[in-house]
Amino acid sequence: MAGVFSYSCRRRCLGDPGVEEGIVLPASEPNARGAVHAIRSGKVIAVPTDTIYGFACDACSAEAIKKIYEIKGRQETKPLAICVADVSEIPRFALTEHLPPGLLDSLLPGPVTVVLRRGESSILDKSLNPGVDSIGVRVPDCEFIRCVARGSGCALALTSANVSGQPSSVSPKDFEHLWRHCAFIYDGGELPSGRAGSTVVDLTAAGKYTVIRAGSAREETTEILLRFCLRED
Repeated sequence: MAGVFSYSCRRRCLGDPGVEEGIVLPASEPNARGAVHAIRSGKVIAVPTDTIYGFACDACSAEAIKKIYEIKGRQETKPLAICVADVSEIPRFALTEHLPPGLLDSLLPGPVTVVLRRGESSILDKSLNPGVDSIGVRVPDCEFIRCVARGSGCALALTSANVSGQPSSVSPKDFEHLWRHCAFIYDGGELPSGRAGSTVVDLTAAGKYTVIRAGSAREETTEILLRFCLRED
């Protein structure tokens, strides 16, 4: 989807007048390689998802994760979710053996965040959400961010592109005042799903679920969970 902004370089400096920041580009496949390079270089980027715009960085880069918290003015005690490219990647980062076969494939890709236990086998760095033994995992129904996650070779730390406590962003214009903190802003146009964000569901306990946030897909999510014989906790 074409964006509404000029894609010329916008110089947004953070102390160094020679550093280009806040460059707006289309969220298109040819630009995914640059996004992957930025992620691998420890940068923060802004990307569209299937719900709202988000800030993303390497989930194993403590420095990049710290920068996301600084951009949002978010308390570091509030955990970040991760984004992976495919459902098959989730067991690298969280425990899934207790879930009914096919459940995750029915929920994802889509506007759902599943909360799972990390477990000792998780390859996530301990600097991500220290002291928290669970992790929210997303596989958005958005090819651009999935392509970036796939190319990064790991998971992306992902959170909404806004100042903590402020309305979510459905267009890059909504967080223009924060562009200067990002290496790139990838414009996927105005997103149609509203500002509710993903539905967040806790699946850490076998046979049970808890809806933590209703989000944009609670009804559909609940129908799937009940179809797999999970009961609400």
